[in-house]
Amino acid sequence: MLDFIKTYAPQLIVAGLKYTIPLALISFAIALVLAGLVGVLRSYHPQTTGLKRLPWRLLDAVLGVYVWAFRSTPMLVQLFVVFYGLPKLGIAWLQPSAWLAAVAVLSLNTGAYASEAIRAAISSIPDTQREAAAALGMTDRQTFVRIILPQAARISIPTLANSFISLIKDTSLASTVTIVEMFYLSQQLAAATFEPLQMYLLVAALYAIFVTILSIPQRYIQRWADRFVK
Repeated sequence: MLDFIKTYAPQLIVAGLKYTIPLALISFAIALVLAGLVGVLRSYHPQTTGLKRLPWRLLDAVLGVYVWAFRSTPMLVQLFVVFYGLPKLGIAWLQPSAWLAAVAVLSLNTGAYASEAIRAAISSIPDTQREAAAALGMTDRQTFVRIILPQAARISIPTLANSFISLIKDTSLASTVTIVEMFYLSQQLAAATFEPLQMYLLVAALYAIFVTILSIPQRYIQRWADRFVK
């Protein structure tokens, strides 16, 4: 087993560093921006009435459909729709590369879940804080930006970190669109060596190592965020 690890682990690690980790980091960065926008826009409702309130309701409905669609369907199906389905429409710019398709689906899917985490964090802030801010003469926007969002960001850090961990593991689905990341390479090596058990245990261990290493910054980010809230 030790010789097996020495022989094949370096190849899998290179694939992980070249494809798996960049795919996870890029997708999560996009997903975080998307989740922040969606979560905030679905949580911030200015004091408007009549026709002035209609655009906010329409926006909330559109964003709600986006979140519902990506949370209600398997990521694998989403990946197949984007990579194999969109090119059938015959539109040139709807023919993404495997990398672009994987980044798009991972970002949109993770963004949908993470936006709900951010929205839940915003909703968890007691109304008494809004009332206190209003008593001090702060507007709705000032209250939301200066009081609600900083606390919600701190509360959502553990949940967002879990989303990142899930995203690292979900990058294995990119193998279905021919991206040679760790799992895709492990499949090829398992077929060549006729040692599927050892190969898949090895790649599972490498995923666990990558996840553990990439999870370390969470505690430091949490401590940094605590300094601004306490």
